[in-house]
Amino acid sequence: MRARWQREEEQRQVHDPFPLPVRWVPVADELTDSWANIRRAGAGGSTEPIDLTGQLDRVVDVYRRIPSGRLVVLGAAGSGKTILTLRFVLDLLAARGPGDAVPVVFSLGSWNPTTTPLRDWLTAQLQRDHPGLNTEGPDGATLAAALVAADRVLPVLDGFDEIADGLHRAALEALNATRLPLLLTSRPDEYAAAVATTDVLTAAAGVELLGLTPADLADYLPRTTRRTGGGTRWEPVLAALRDDAGAHLAAVLTTPLMVGLARAIYSDTPDHDPAELLDRDRFPTRAAVEEHLLGRLVPTVYRYQTAHGEFHPERAQRWLRYLARHLRRIGTHDIAWWQLGTSMRLPVRMLALALVIGVAVAVADVVVESAVTGFSAYQVVFAVALGGITGSAFALAHGLLVRPGRPALEPSRVRLRIGAGPRPRGLVRSRVRIGFVAGLALGVAFGLVRDLMRLLVLGAASGPLYALLDAAIFGLAFGAAAAVLSGVIARCETPLDVRSAGSPSDLLHANRRTVLIQVLVFGPVFAVTVPLVSWLFVATLQWVTPSALGVEFRWSPFFGLILGSIGGVVGGLGYALCMTAWGQWAVFGRLVLPLAGRLPWAVHDFLDDAYRRGVLRRAGAVYQFRHARLQDHLATGR
Repeated sequence: MRARWQREEEQRQVHDPFPLPVRWVPVADELTDSWANIRRAGAGGSTEPIDLTGQLDRVVDVYRRIPSGRLVVLGAAGSGKTILTLRFVLDLLAARGPGDAVPVVFSLGSWNPTTTPLRDWLTAQLQRDHPGLNTEGPDGATLAAALVAADRVLPVLDGFDEIADGLHRAALEALNATRLPLLLTSRPDEYAAAVATTDVLTAAAGVELLGLTPADLADYLPRTTRRTGGGTRWEPVLAALRDDAGAHLAAVLTTPLMVGLARAIYSDTPDHDPAELLDRDRFPTRAAVEEHLLGRLVPTVYRYQTAHGEFHPERAQRWLRYLARHLRRIGTHDIAWWQLGTSMRLPVRMLALALVIGVAVAVADVVVESAVTGFSAYQVVFAVALGGITGSAFALAHGLLVRPGRPALEPSRVRLRIGAGPRPRGLVRSRVRIGFVAGLALGVAFGLVRDLMRLLVLGAASGPLYALLDAAIFGLAFGAAAAVLSGVIARCETPLDVRSAGSPSDLLHANRRTVLIQVLVFGPVFAVTVPLVSWLFVATLQWVTPSALGVEFRWSPFFGLILGSIGGVVGGLGYALCMTAWGQWAVFGRLVLPLAGRLPWAVHDFLDDAYRRGVLRRAGAVYQFRHARLQDHLATGR
């Protein structure tokens, strides 16, 4: 945690040239609990107020004055709440003793308190951002669950106001159902509205952030740019801020967010003059100035290219606008690589998956069969039909898997290792069932398409009874082989190492390795297992009903090998692209959305470059926009 937030503080230029003076005062009495409860005082105990005034470099001292360990920080948009949480985490870690809880920042925007208890949600977030904590702990639960249950994690809950509308009351009630020490940030209006409908946060003290003053700006802004002629380009602006001529601008520059935007646009850009902010015709209101600063950020930071990427400002603006609208549609602030494309309507996603998988399967089938038996027109027709039916089947399976009301496919938090140790029996049984059903469907489809193509292309009619038995044999063979393989793979899964990092790129690479290993194991073993199982079924039918059905069963080991190879390729491709989080990334993030112009081809490089330019920030395994105001500005297209 220390390393992560030190990098984030450097990325935000918090100490360049020095941190802005974020200060606070106690909130109104009606927004906090009684001092007796805050002090955890018994009968007749002290009810004296605690002095909570302070500033950024004293945030841990103020927090430690609160016996309950529960603090609410209120502040307007851009007032410095996130910077305060960052400094709180780093200072608390610097003073942390052995056995003390570790402060961890959680963005509350993704929490639904009506469906997920607080501790369960904290555990899930830890497992997402720190995949190694999915390792089994001493009591059989995951390490993440054990840490949360033992209060070894101090939740720093950022963005109470970002919880979905209508859930603030439920969230406050859920927080009151626990005695966990915590720090909670929120905009004042949303928190006050939640308090009015239910109750204050139990045993929590509260502070509210103050705005910056013209004196603060006079100390800070001149030191962010070079001096020319004995002064800086900020002198006319600072002079106006000291009188009524710059009143609307002074109101804008009371928040660290707007000061940071102004610095990026004017101090770091030689050809931009901040004096234009004093033009009352262009900027008659505070809102006009704020929209101008928000609108100029992206073109300004993309005015130059870096070693990490070359993205034209107009295209970067269009891609970022798509991301902002994508987040608005799915109701989150997290840019997760495995959720790209999920804001598209489900039928459209299913159609895209059917086309991609159908083409991939058709090409793979032609390549495999041509390599073994030589190229023919029949193979092309059969491959196209097989691709169409396989793509449709897997797209339907995907639709059932992620239908409305179910969560999106999550990244795998495991790796494969021989001798991984026992896995939960329920997990192995579930994988066996899923493998059998998927293999059965694929085998039946394969058998029916095979007989239909023989009839239409070759004119070889085997009869409906033979076709049905053919489909049944293929279905049982594919199903049995897939069930066995699914169970074996489940037994070989082991959680990621606890030292593994949880950045977006690390999680993506770990998932790609896991999926590719699964496919590489699945294909060859399937190619051997299917012929053996199908031969067993045919031999059994020949022995049990040699002539009763009027059908003669023949078996060719050579055909069995081709069958297994095709089944392994088809099943592996369908599973990888349709049933895994990495597959969704590959199909939508790397193909469909770039083809549609919504995102660049090098999506990950673009996101990482936007982080380096200060447009995005990292929050564990996901990216977020630097500020919710910037996301809203881009989403509305202004």
